[in-house]
Amino acid sequence: MTSFFTDLAQQYVDGEWRPGKGSWDIIDFNPYSGEKLASITVATADEVDQAYRAAERTQPEWADTNPYARRAVLEKALRVVEEREDEIGEAIVAELGGTRLKAGFELHLAKEFLREAAQLTLRSTGQILPSPTECKENRVYRLPVGVVGVISPFNFPFLLSLKSVAPALALGNAVVLKPHQNTPICGGTLIAKVFEEAGLPAGLLNVVVTDIAEIGDSLLEHPVPQVISFTGSDRIGRHVARVCAAQLKRAVLELGGNSALIVLDDADVDYAVDAAVFSRYIHQGQVCMAANRILVDRAVEQEFTEKFVAKVASLRVGDPADPATHIGPLISSSQADAVSKLVEETVAAGATALLHGRAEGNVVSPSVLTGLAADAPVLQQEIFGPVALLVPFDGEDEAVRIANDTPYGLSGAVHTGNIERGVRVGQRIRTGMIHINDGTVHDEPIVPFGGEKNSGLGRLNGESMLEAFTTQKWISVQHGRSQFPF
Repeated sequence: MTSFFTDLAQQYVDGEWRPGKGSWDIIDFNPYSGEKLASITVATADEVDQAYRAAERTQPEWADTNPYARRAVLEKALRVVEEREDEIGEAIVAELGGTRLKAGFELHLAKEFLREAAQLTLRSTGQILPSPTECKENRVYRLPVGVVGVISPFNFPFLLSLKSVAPALALGNAVVLKPHQNTPICGGTLIAKVFEEAGLPAGLLNVVVTDIAEIGDSLLEHPVPQVISFTGSDRIGRHVARVCAAQLKRAVLELGGNSALIVLDDADVDYAVDAAVFSRYIHQGQVCMAANRILVDRAVEQEFTEKFVAKVASLRVGDPADPATHIGPLISSSQADAVSKLVEETVAAGATALLHGRAEGNVVSPSVLTGLAADAPVLQQEIFGPVALLVPFDGEDEAVRIANDTPYGLSGAVHTGNIERGVRVGQRIRTGMIHINDGTVHDEPIVPFGGEKNSGLGRLNGESMLEAFTTQKWISVQHGRSQFPF
């Protein structure tokens, strides 16, 4: 496995694998064992420029390529992933501490998104629209934006890089990808390798492994990219939005969440417990859609709480390479420390710990907290760790009020014995996505994915990819002769 990482520990610019020219290295660690996986010298602002210029130079020919030929490249990329699935799964376990279950979940979705991207090549269609002017024909063409900059996160790096890279390429664009520093291989150079093996022409996909400390805002401010697709925290997302707005660039922002899973008084409690445990603790809670807050009607609070705590207590914590493990390490020691500190502060402020997780290295065992004050700061923030907050309520109106009392609005779920009741409650919650009688963590290739409020701008997936990565051009044709006033 070590050779897998060292072979990919380079920059990928204009079809060439080469070391970065920065003055320092990003060290890629296994977050569970602490093993050094690779060392990558960072790319400089000049190398970012080279990547964008390569993308700019090669994109027009790619845009003119027959969409069926573009589709063939995407289909080959899918076959490459399928052929190397075991190896990629091992890399996900090693680089980001994903459990075997999580690695399989990420790879399944990555393949589904590649299948959808391959079909997207044929869906960039135009229109002919009527005109009030005699003999005039209005043609509306949908064209690639040109070059797209993609910045991906550490939690689902392979999937979330592909999720923007593949459709952008499918629609005739070129891409410059910057992965998160903690996952430079799975989120970056591995993507480049997949498309290189798939036969993507050189220069169309470039990967720069670097950091803002080295390049500043050059990735955002560069004049070439017309769209920046960013997935990450709302704090950084706000900065991306400001810089893009100043440059009149389009920003597609998939940001954090503080999702509520609501258990109404007529819910199937056992099923709701299963959904809530998965929704909160999948990938150690490092998921933007995770159920931070679990709201439970007081009529079923005692039963739900007892069963929920018992199930959480049964989760196996430890080595993500062990197929029996449910909860592996957080991505870094700073993240583990932050989560542990948050739990301690919340308990000190008066919350009750039904389970009190402890840290061993980067592995933090799960916590379940209840008895929170209505104005507790922890209820307003995204928790990227294995901490569940149980909040009781009385009736639908209070559930909706609590669910909406957050600056975020990404995902959510409602559990009830009455489907239409659940839909009615879901419609009252200001969130981009909500699921009735299911978990909060879902993604599908053809549904619009995105959030409200501080959870982002724009949507991805399906037809939303056309809005994200193409532009429209109106060409009118006068078949007769117009009459002019002078």
